[in-house]
Amino acid sequence: MAIELLCRKLGMTRIFTEKGEAIPVTVLEAGPNFVVQKKTEKTDGYSALQLGFGEKRRKVTSKPMLGHFEKAKIAPQRHLHESRVGAEDAAAYEAGQEVKVDIFTQGQRVDVVGTSKGRGTAGVVKRHKFQMQKWTHGTHEGFRSPGSIGPGTWPAHVIKGLRMAGRMGNEQVTTRNVEIVRIDADKNLLLVRGSVPGANDGLVRVRTAVAPH
Repeated sequence: MAIELLCRKLGMTRIFTEKGEAIPVTVLEAGPNFVVQKKTEKTDGYSALQLGFGEKRRKVTSKPMLGHFEKAKIAPQRHLHESRVGAEDAAAYEAGQEVKVDIFTQGQRVDVVGTSKGRGTAGVVKRHKFQMQKWTHGTHEGFRSPGSIGPGTWPAHVIKGLRMAGRMGNEQVTTRNVEIVRIDADKNLLLVRGSVPGANDGLVRVRTAVAPH
C-alpha cells in the first residue's frame, strides 16, 4: 500500500507541449498534508499514517480532537484519512511532519479517488443509459419507462439487483492510471491528465497506481 495524499480539486484547464499539443488537465492542490498519527505493528497491529489536510478553526473543534492534534504539535485539520503503508515507509515519517507533492514524480501513473457529483433521483435512461421506447406504434406516456421488471408467473417478484430508477451519483469513484503531467512543488500543485471525480473544491485522494499499465 502507498500513501494517499489528500488534495483539493481546483478545476480543469489545458497546457501546451513544446510541439503545440493541447493537453486537458485537472489542477489539484496537494496540501501540504500533515502526519497526525503514526501507527505501527508493535502498538496497533498494522502500519499506517493518519494524514490531515486543511486547517480548521479551534473553536469549532471538539476538545478530544484538539488534544489529538496537539499531541502531534500541529493545528487542527479539517480532513483526516488513514493510509495503510509498509513498515519501512512508516519509519520514514514522524507525527507532525509535512507530506508534500514531491512524493510523486512527473510522468508517474496514479489513482485518483473522489466522490462523484450527486444528481439526485434519476430515471433509467439517465442513470443506466437505457434506450428510449419508440414514439410511434401506440406507445403512450411510457417513452422513458424501464419496461418489464419481472414475470408474474415465475419468479413472481422483482429480481434482486435489477437496474431501476433511483439515486444517481454521490458515490466513491476511482479513476485509475492517471498520468501526472506536471508538478509545481512551490505551490503544491499537481496537474493530472484528463478529468477526476467530484466537483470543484471537492476532496480527492491521490495514490500510486495499484495496477499501472
